[in-house]
Formats: sequence, C-alpha cells, structure tokens
Amino acid sequence: MILKKISQAVIEGDVEGVKEMANQGLEEGITPQQLLDDGVLAGMEVVGERFKNFDMYIPEVLKSARVMHTVMDILRPKLVSSDGGESSSSKGTVVLGTVEGDMHDIGKNLVSLMLEGAGFKVVDIGIDQSPKSFVEAVEKEKPQIVGMSALLTTTAPKIGETVEALKEAGVRDSVKIMAGGAVIDQAFVDENGVDAYGPSATAAMDIAQQFVNEVKQNAS
Repeated sequence: MILKKISQAVIEGDVEGVKEMANQGLEEGITPQQLLDDGVLAGMEVVGERFKNFDMYIPEVLKSARVMHTVMDILRPKLVSSDGGESSSSKGTVVLGTVEGDMHDIGKNLVSLMLEGAGFKVVDIGIDQSPKSFVEAVEKEKPQIVGMSALLTTTAPKIGETVEALKEAGVRDSVKIMAGGAVIDQAFVDENGVDAYGPSATAAMDIAQQFVNEVKQNAS
C-alpha cells in the first residue's frame, strides 16, 4: 500500500506527504531499493507516459521531479553500497551538457529529469561546455551515453567538434551519443557522427533505454 501511495505522490507532486511515506516505508521494513523501484520510479514512469501523451505538462513534471528528488535525498545514503559505489538500481550513466557557446538549459534539464525518473544516473556538466569538458567527463565518469544539447545555429557545429574530440581521446567507441535542440535534426546528427537524435525529452529517454538494451543484448 505504501508503495502505491509513494507512486501516487510522485504523480501528483506531493512533496510534503512523500517524506512521511518514505520514512514510514523504511520503518515497515521495506527495502530502500524497493521503495525506489516500485514507488518512485513506478510513479515517474507514469509521469513520463503522461508527458509523452500530452496529459501532463512541464510545470507538473517539475513538481513530480521535486518529489522524486525529495525521496532520493532520504534513500540515497541507504542505497549507496558499503564500498562507496552507486546503487545497483541505476540503468546506466549519462553525461549531459549544453555545448560551448550556448547558454540554454531548459531542454537539457528536462531531459535530465526524465532520465533520472527512468532510473539512470545523470552527470549534468552544465551549459557552455567545450569538447574538452565532455572528454574529461567521459574519462572520469565512464558513462554509457553522452547527450549534447544545442539551440543555436552558431553553436550546433560544436556537437561535431565534440564527437571528433572524443575520437581523438580514444573514448568515442565506448559511448553512445545522442543530441537534441531546436536546430538539430536527423540529417545533422547523421552528418556529424552522432548515434541518435532526440526531438523531445521523452524521445531522449526512450533512446537511452534503447541504447542500454542494445548493450545488454551485445553482452549476452
């Protein structure tokens, strides 16, 4: 019952109520992993579907994201393993950033929220990030996916430059790359060595899940 209540709190954006629910779940002996998977992420899955189908809008998604982060603040210390590693619940790691010269972050931030809600660990390196910054983040975080955002025609070429920088650093083949933004389309990513184009936050989430599934299939 408490798991359903947490899911519903996520969907409804009930920040205050969810704190009590999360602590109650822990007191009842429900594992942090189960609270995350069957409570928080189950709720965010509904949010993602509703957003995709235009049954929810950005302000509502942001409220749900606040609830998710509230519960994660409670669960994170209990989810981290004894050796300091991340919880096994993570589907994978995504490095996200807006390319050099571009200060826009609304779309990137929404993609970050949707990916976190789907169970990914997101390393958001921010706006105005150089190709070198992306390379350094990949070398440090060892992600499976890199996501780049560009909203200006003048900054879009930085995506291709970043792909080249990743190649020169010898890490291009270790990651899948997706890109999005107002000036990005399928033809652009095809020309610039990007693996996929995400026209929306939910599309980016679906692409990331597809990438992870491909990795799993190749490993089996």
